[in-house]
Amino acid sequence: MGLFDFLKHDKKKQQEQTEQQAAAPGAGAAAPTPSDMGSKYTDAAAATKAAAERMAAAAPPKAAAAPKAGAGQVRPHPGAAEPSDLSAAHKAVPVPPKPAPAAKKRTYTVKPGDSLSAIARRELGNEARWRELYALNRGVIGANPDLVHPGQVLTLPS
Repeated sequence: MGLFDFLKHDKKKQQEQTEQQAAAPGAGAAAPTPSDMGSKYTDAAAATKAAAERMAAAAPPKAAAAPKAGAGQVRPHPGAAEPSDLSAAHKAVPVPPKPAPAAKKRTYTVKPGDSLSAIARRELGNEARWRELYALNRGVIGANPDLVHPGQVLTLPS
C-alpha cells in the first residue's frame, strides 16, 4: 500500500455510503451524517452551538421595551443628582479631618542695617537659612535678596 492509498480508500468508502443513502427509500435530501463530514467538523459545530447557548444563558434578560416618550410622558434620565448603582458617588465619602488650628505665623519687621543673613542668624539660629527666608518672602522682598528695606514685614519659617 502506498503513502496516499489510505486517502483513496476513505474517499471510496464515503462514495459508497452516499450511494447507499441515495438508494434508500425516502432519503431525498438527507442531512449529512458525521461520517460524511468528518468528526472534526461536527465537533466544531457542536462546540459552537454549546458556546452560543452558554452565552445566551449568561446574558442578562432583555428588558421590556419602554414606551417612547411622548408629549405628556417624562422619560427618566439619570443625571448628576441621581448616581447609578455602578458609580462610586452613592457610597459614603469619609470627611477629611479638620486641620489643627494654624499656629500664629512668626513675623519680623526689617530694621535699618538688617540683611537676610543677619535676620536668619538672629531669628532662626542659622545664618545659612537666609535662602529659606528669601524663598518664603520673595513677593515682599523682590528679585534681589540683597535689597531689604526697613519696615518690610517678613514671615519667618517654622
